[in-house]
Amino acid sequence: MKRTTQITEKEVKDAIEATNDENLSIRDILAKQETSAQITSPRDYQTELFQKAKQENIIAVLDTGSGKTHIATLLLRHILDLELESRSKGGPNKIAFFLVDSVNLVFQQANVLRCGLDQGVEGVCGAMGASLWGKPTWDKLFANNMVIVCTAEVLVQCMMHSFITIPQVNLLIFDEAHHAKNNHPFARLIKDYYLNDPDPRKRPRIFGMTASPVDAKVDVRQAALDLETLLHCRIATTSDTALLQNNISRPEEEIVRYDRLRPPFETPFHQELKRAYGDVPAFQKFFTASKELSSELGAWASDMYWSFAFSEDEQRKIEMKEERKWHRTKTEKSMTKLDAEIKRLREAAKFVQQHDFSVSPIIPDDLSSKVLQLHDWLQRYYERTGEARCIVFVERRYTARLLNMLFSIIGGPNLHSDMLVGVNSQVGDLNISLRNQVMTVAKFRRGELNCLFSTSVAEEGLDIPQCNLVVRFDLYRTMIAYIQSRGRARHRNSKYLHMVENDNIDHRASVFEARSSEQTMRDFCSNLPADRFINELDDSVERFLTADRTMPSYTDPESGAKLTFRSSLSVLAHFVASLPAPNQEVITQPNYVVEHQGGRFICEVILPEYSPVISTKGRPYKKKIYAKCSAAFEMCLELRKKDLLDSNLLPTFTKQLPAMRNALLAISAKKKGKYGMRIKPEFWKYGYGTVPEHVFLTVINVSAGLDRPHQPLGLVTRRPLPQMPNFPIFLDNGRQSGVVSVHLTRAIPTDSELLHLLTQFTWNVHFDVFAKKFEFNVEHMSYWYVPIRNDLMEHISSGYDEPKDLIDWDQVELVAIQEEHKWTPGISNVFLMNRYLVDIHDGGRRFYTICPAPHLKPLGPVPKGVPNHKWMSNLLNYSTSMWGKGRASILASLDTNQEVFEVYKIPFRRNLLAQMEKDEEEQAEGQKAWVCPQPLKISALTTPLVAMLYLLPAIIHRYDSYLIALDACELIGLKIDPALALEALTKDSDNSEDHGEDKVNFKSGMGPNYERLEFMGDCFLKMATSISTFVLQPDENEFEFHVRRMCMLCNRNLMKAAQKHKLYEYIRTMAFNRRTWYPEGLRLTWGRGHNDTGAKEWTHSLGDKSVADICEALIGASFMQYNEQGHFDGENWDMAVKATKIFVDSEDHLMEKWSDYYAAYEKPKYQLAEATASQLDMARKVEQIHPYHFEHPRLLRSAFIHPSQAFMWENIPNYQRLEFLGDSLLDQAFIMHIFYRYPDKDPQWLTEHKMPMVSNHFLGSLCVKLGFYRFLRQNQSGIENKINDWVMELEQAEKETNGAVDYWTQVSEPPKCLADMVEAFVGAMFVDSEFDFSVVQKFFDLHIKRYFEDMSLYDEFAGKHPTNRLNKLLNLSLGCKNHRMAACETDSIIAGNKQIVAMLAIHGKVVFDAMGKSARYARIRCSNNALEKLEGLNPYDYRMKYGCDCEWEDKDEQKDGAGSENVVELKAASLSIQEPTNVAILHAGAP
Repeated sequence: MKRTTQITEKEVKDAIEATNDENLSIRDILAKQETSAQITSPRDYQTELFQKAKQENIIAVLDTGSGKTHIATLLLRHILDLELESRSKGGPNKIAFFLVDSVNLVFQQANVLRCGLDQGVEGVCGAMGASLWGKPTWDKLFANNMVIVCTAEVLVQCMMHSFITIPQVNLLIFDEAHHAKNNHPFARLIKDYYLNDPDPRKRPRIFGMTASPVDAKVDVRQAALDLETLLHCRIATTSDTALLQNNISRPEEEIVRYDRLRPPFETPFHQELKRAYGDVPAFQKFFTASKELSSELGAWASDMYWSFAFSEDEQRKIEMKEERKWHRTKTEKSMTKLDAEIKRLREAAKFVQQHDFSVSPIIPDDLSSKVLQLHDWLQRYYERTGEARCIVFVERRYTARLLNMLFSIIGGPNLHSDMLVGVNSQVGDLNISLRNQVMTVAKFRRGELNCLFSTSVAEEGLDIPQCNLVVRFDLYRTMIAYIQSRGRARHRNSKYLHMVENDNIDHRASVFEARSSEQTMRDFCSNLPADRFINELDDSVERFLTADRTMPSYTDPESGAKLTFRSSLSVLAHFVASLPAPNQEVITQPNYVVEHQGGRFICEVILPEYSPVISTKGRPYKKKIYAKCSAAFEMCLELRKKDLLDSNLLPTFTKQLPAMRNALLAISAKKKGKYGMRIKPEFWKYGYGTVPEHVFLTVINVSAGLDRPHQPLGLVTRRPLPQMPNFPIFLDNGRQSGVVSVHLTRAIPTDSELLHLLTQFTWNVHFDVFAKKFEFNVEHMSYWYVPIRNDLMEHISSGYDEPKDLIDWDQVELVAIQEEHKWTPGISNVFLMNRYLVDIHDGGRRFYTICPAPHLKPLGPVPKGVPNHKWMSNLLNYSTSMWGKGRASILASLDTNQEVFEVYKIPFRRNLLAQMEKDEEEQAEGQKAWVCPQPLKISALTTPLVAMLYLLPAIIHRYDSYLIALDACELIGLKIDPALALEALTKDSDNSEDHGEDKVNFKSGMGPNYERLEFMGDCFLKMATSISTFVLQPDENEFEFHVRRMCMLCNRNLMKAAQKHKLYEYIRTMAFNRRTWYPEGLRLTWGRGHNDTGAKEWTHSLGDKSVADICEALIGASFMQYNEQGHFDGENWDMAVKATKIFVDSEDHLMEKWSDYYAAYEKPKYQLAEATASQLDMARKVEQIHPYHFEHPRLLRSAFIHPSQAFMWENIPNYQRLEFLGDSLLDQAFIMHIFYRYPDKDPQWLTEHKMPMVSNHFLGSLCVKLGFYRFLRQNQSGIENKINDWVMELEQAEKETNGAVDYWTQVSEPPKCLADMVEAFVGAMFVDSEFDFSVVQKFFDLHIKRYFEDMSLYDEFAGKHPTNRLNKLLNLSLGCKNHRMAACETDSIIAGNKQIVAMLAIHGKVVFDAMGKSARYARIRCSNNALEKLEGLNPYDYRMKYGCDCEWEDKDEQKDGAGSENVVELKAASLSIQEPTNVAILHAGAP
């Protein structure tokens, strides 16, 4: 059991995560609490403040929500890197402190810092117990952590006990630094300890953060100077213009006026209570408050106040107070008198407690105009849904409680409110503990509450989620209260309401004074010296550059457009603003990172991560603004070089991208072409026209037998057949059997006699079984049929010594020489049983004899139910098919006394490769018949052999298909077995490529189609082209990677390669055809089709996309042919690499085998450079998570560097290139897993179940599970908060599902960088291991596989689709029914091409639109555009802005339960009060 001193805050947190808030302590609830994201992209002013904080002590003065904590995180990361370097050289250990002003902020900030730092972070507060004040506890904290988050008082106590000294601290961060004054712990820490060290070099760096340097009504300038002096810092800030440029917008502020309040009055209940107990001194404050409330809130609130003023708890407090007062005064007042006073107190309490406060419904007259105005505004946000978040600020606790009680009755079903007030135990006030306070905020964050009635406690300290609406019900008293409460309205389209009484001079003065003080503070900051004012803007550019015209410029040779240093800033800003952002959360602006090196400034400009070019460095200059302009100028030159700026220096990116993707690369599956189709393979042409000297035997049998006894069949060919795979056939009874082929390698010598015998046998088979006569020409024979001896079948193998001995030569000679058994009157009935009868005049009438039928006579009637025939007068007629003039004479010559035989008519069915069709099943039924044998030919072929011969059409057709597929592979140089080759080339419907759709013109019996192999080939193609792009283009960025790879693997390029090799001729689109299976090269002399002249040209219609898909399928077949499941050997993937090269046919993929990839890779300088102590420390920690040792730790660092971090900070590129590579590698591992695990699943299922594996949800959760997110290096403000929020949500989901492997599907969309880190890590391992895919497979097996053992868990997996969200928002939240989204094709910017545009119309007017490469993606983008503008709007503002007049259903009237009557009555009354205003607005906004 651990001692108390050994238990850390993290261990405590882990133990209480699954516990309900109601059962937790204050600290535990704080530990569970999430933090809200503020802003979502890097700001250049933050970067500059960070750079400044590296050089000197500063106080960053920035608005709430502008990312001060992000600057602190960047500074901490920098200090920790320096500390690791110092420790590696033997320097003393030091630690950083992040100091906060309240307990709840300790764990809140610690959680955020853990997401942004890869070193130990611990939260410490005085509430953690007495053990905190023992040296062993602090020694352990210092040993295990490099950052401590605590209240300043904790650090003061720690210094006092000498657990730590100032020289052991490397950084002090003061959160809400304006508190540093008088005797505050911030001030004591500086005065008593920081200044006591005489050597300034041993003092730590100081960084302060605040929204305002003052928090009271004092002289702003003097207070700011005092703060600077005390903290030994200089204030640094930025301008409003800079904030606007960085999209730090404030909420829309509005003055909400309400009618003059009534003077305070006494309600009847107040008067009754006053008459009875008005003389009790302890009650005077209650009577005063009740009377004030009558004016402020109304009569209802005045009376309701007494319900909690005299609660049992409050009653006891009053009694205890009176007793204490009596003991303090020490008068001679008797105990009897005290008892009498307490008795009166109890009587008064009982009188109040017995009063029924809910007798009458609430009417407008019971409420003040101020409350009615608040009700009107809250109804705007909550009348339809409860999605909005609101805080109503009040001055007193009882006001918050009364408003909460009131709006729980009149607020409607969508408003879920509570109060948030500070801790106070004074009599008459509500005592809310800190624990309950934090619980309330936690519920507000989770959405269980959506409206808080709060005192000033919500202004500072607690991390409140961003709100749509902030209402100052009671106005602020100080400027900082105004600024901080306004900072809570950070949602898009948010409002901040000042509630001002009409004609109230004090209210107007309060608003004016707060705004004036804020402006005074901002004027002070704006007048700071230039070196303390961050982010010089365009006026500074003009000032500096006007004086110096010697800077470089560029004149475009085509248009004469001139680019100067000054104009480069605006040209670049315009370019970035035109980029199509992937979502609406990112900021479309350049980010400038300036560093001071060797007496000069050097700047790197960083564009958003979705830009074609990410970063460029400028040249060094003495002035910062020159350095920024230089970076912008160099970036503009690079963009012009890549044709991303046109000759007029205008962006071309937005035009080129859709054109490239939609017009140039995409090809239509509907576009079809007529192509020649091969019917016969090249194999049969071998030796054609010659007499073979030797032949080869293939033995054919069936694995599960046939409907009747059978004899194996042999196929004799001029050269050895390739080993054919087994394939299924479907018998007449619906049963399935399999064709098994054994190819004997030893040749059979031939002579003319043997060849003549084989040819005659084959000729007779064609006639007797298939009613065809071919020319008798040995030189034109492609193959011959022979029967195989049953008694030797068990000895047959491919290496059988004497293949000739396997042939049933007795039957060959009998059939070849005798051909048939002649009928005679004395022929034995036994002999005629189990014979094969051939109607030589009707190719469709073939019979197996069963037995004599003595009860039937030749001239007797034909029994009912027999297969129909032209002649049905008697059995003799039924048995004769000859027609014409000779029929009568033939019938006259027949023996009328011959025996009648029961027979089985063999169904006229050739395609045994497919299940029986319905008409075939009907035909197969009722095949029993009776015939006279004399008119029929009694074939010499035995019935067991005939049973096998009827399989020949299916077997030869399938052999032809296999051999044609092998011809295709040989043509392009691929070595693939027949089964995979044929599967890759089989297209069995007109829309095979439309996975999940009903098949059009489906052809059964063709075997597996190309879809699964195309799925696998597409994945390998993506991986192979990704690796080659990564290897061959070391200087390109991720965007250029994508474009280059897209050009290789796009359908148009694959189609071009297929046309080059005429691959379309080899694609199998035709099912079994009874006319095409016969041997090629033999002239038909008798039988159907013998009069046809000339060779038939076979063609088929193929969609362009189908042909491209076949290329991918052949790559998939090449992969599957040699890959060993669960084992990687690069040589096994050589054939797939070769196939990729063939079909890509590009200079960007010249590799022919797997080892060529690494051979072409040239290690970049950053990979080979010496690693720093920080990088080595990270590599050691990561190796403990995943057992792979990096030979090049800087590769690992690159995998964890976000695109927002400047290259020049570590001279290591960001993770985008590695993420591009790792994405394709992980895809390959994912798809191999489900492809092998589910061999029968179609591509639609595979695609759907691949999605959860590759989703940001899963990869993000994996990043959290592995702890990689702590190693992220980034300069994107607010990302730590976002990550922390999501980590908390994910951990909660895992606990709620009891550790189910699919817990991650229950959470919201994660920050994309988490998934990117996992992919980049995999890419880094792959490169570091010299392109060994086994490291990827091991990572998958160790960390991923267990989540996807049972894929049925993800059958219903789906993300939050933007279009669904939009429909829900419009229909439910905003109550609008008249909206429609449609997509259509329109002309592209490139002449002759098309693109897709999606449009959202609201009430018949198109208000949002977006382009996409398909209708699906266009709709998603259009939905995102609409959500950006509509989310956060209340229904009232929506109707005004978009002219919506849809009638709503009154959901309130449909609600049952207590209070509904009050709500409806109040709504009706209050609407009537507001009607003139609302009607005026509606009319003004009407079209």
